[in-house]
Amino acid sequence: MKKSLSVLAIAALAFSLAACSSSTSADGCTPTASGSNSSKVKVTGKFGSAPTVKFTKGLSTKKTERSVVIDGKGAVAKANGTVEVDYTAYDAASGKKIDATTYKKGSTTSFQLKDSSILPGMIKGLQCSPAGSRVVAVIPPADAFKAAGSEGLGVKGTDSLVFVFDVVKVAAPVKVLPKANGAVQKPVAGLPTVKLASNGEPTITVPKADAPTDLKIADLKKGTGTTVKSGDTVTVHYTGVIWATGKVFDSSWTRGTPASFATTGVIPGFGKALVGQKVGSQVIAVIPPADGYGSGGQSAAGISGTDTLVFVVDILATA
Repeated sequence: MKKSLSVLAIAALAFSLAACSSSTSADGCTPTASGSNSSKVKVTGKFGSAPTVKFTKGLSTKKTERSVVIDGKGAVAKANGTVEVDYTAYDAASGKKIDATTYKKGSTTSFQLKDSSILPGMIKGLQCSPAGSRVVAVIPPADAFKAAGSEGLGVKGTDSLVFVFDVVKVAAPVKVLPKANGAVQKPVAGLPTVKLASNGEPTITVPKADAPTDLKIADLKKGTGTTVKSGDTVTVHYTGVIWATGKVFDSSWTRGTPASFATTGVIPGFGKALVGQKVGSQVIAVIPPADGYGSGGQSAAGISGTDTLVFVVDILATA
């Protein structure tokens, strides 16, 4: 559902990587230490623009190392908080780029610094980084995809990873609801029906009818919390199914943890379903291709360029 992995003070001059030793910052946060491996990654370019990254392929580490390229002066990222980042990721063994944001306005990705939410090495690389920072993290398999690797990204179980993060925005930890707790609303005729398990996980049943040709959004529960604004970082539980088959193609519930991301960092229809809603709400969105993945679809998720998508989303927090 995210556009990329979719699984970051503007510098006036290009900066070469200067490894910084670990120290406790003024707010008491102790960053992951730099080391001989992170110091081998040379990075140039302006904050907020795609970096030029150079290192010798075959780089490997046994523990996560973090070095600072640009030292930001903004709010500091802390455990369970949320960061909005641009990033470039490499397989350290092959030297190949495996993923990146576009570094265009609105293309950032948000991560919650919480166990099981993202790779442990990403948390170690981002934690204690002030907004405005560019940091390098060299991550071992144990803090990444472990022995299984990632077939989709072409990463073997023995490969270390290299991330370059531009930390654009930092949000302090916020209270996250376990599930939507708003008032139940009357179902809208013609839309898929939704049955909830005791923990809040939805089962979506698509009607035997043609999919709508335009975007449909309806309230299933109406919350009373903070209103989601465009550009906010939201925390949600969601399930997505394909209208034509009724098949679930993505669900945060099955992963066991909510997802956090910027409203501008997801497919258009999903973002439109969130903005203006209040925390505690549950919404259903029927998203045609034009507001989804377009004519190209998303083959990795089994979505064709003609597929209409259905999402049920619990809005748990916003910042």
